[in-house]
Amino acid sequence: MFQRFLFLFLLLGITINLSAQGPWAQPQGKGFFKLSEWWTQFDEHFTSQGRTDPNLTTGVYNTTIYAEYGVSDRFTAIVNFPFFSRNTMNNLISEVNGETLVPGEAINGLGDAELAAKYTFTPQGAKVPIAVSLTLGLPLGENAGGTQGNLQLGDGEFNQLLQGHIGSSFRLGNTNGYWAALVGVNNRTNGFSDEFRWGLEGGLNLAAQKLWVITRIRAVHSFFNGETAAGNTSTSIFANNIEFISPGIELNYYLTPTLGISAGAAGAVYGRLVAASPGYTFGVFLDVK
Repeated sequence: MFQRFLFLFLLLGITINLSAQGPWAQPQGKGFFKLSEWWTQFDEHFTSQGRTDPNLTTGVYNTTIYAEYGVSDRFTAIVNFPFFSRNTMNNLISEVNGETLVPGEAINGLGDAELAAKYTFTPQGAKVPIAVSLTLGLPLGENAGGTQGNLQLGDGEFNQLLQGHIGSSFRLGNTNGYWAALVGVNNRTNGFSDEFRWGLEGGLNLAAQKLWVITRIRAVHSFFNGETAAGNTSTSIFANNIEFISPGIELNYYLTPTLGISAGAAGAVYGRLVAASPGYTFGVFLDVK
């Protein structure tokens, strides 16, 4: 019930609604740097028909460094590096006698990383900035760990995600705000299906401009043009032919003009071959303006 309530709350919370980055470039020599923890734990997953089925309780945890740096006033370099990732599965317990049928397992290591470059076509301060980005997914994470090979820290494939971004800032009375949108195509390898992605995002700057309240929705749709056997097809978040529509909310609070803390959550209101449970994040950031 809590998960369903959270999904509904997140969906209703979207008033102005991207996925990761908007169209704005970091100024030359400036940047945004964040250390965060992301986690999810789930005992249900969405099937290939979009229904939910139970599974052994599974957890995925990523400790990540995220950085944006302005190489020039229009060119931004981006790194997303999960330097510690953990995947766990609980004990399988008999419902008849309470005995442990299969002991739980866990693996630790690097997660799949991303390197991206974003070029903003419009100059700094443009009313409606437009940008394009290319993200390379680096398969650094273990994709077949544990005694049964079903623990994963990555999907084992090198992908290239090309996205277009657009957005704008605005004012509501004395409150600053923004909206942004993206569309993209993700080219995947090793038998995985390619994907179409889109996202919407919006934010308001509250509490004397110290608090950003951001709502977003992300979506992934498979082209179903890969080998169906590629990747886990049941309870992994790294399965092939994953689809989802995921609303989320994020709070960023500035403790000083450059240092802040953030917290967020996101769930899936529709999914295929993906965990049926929210993911949460908490982090600290440095915004060098």
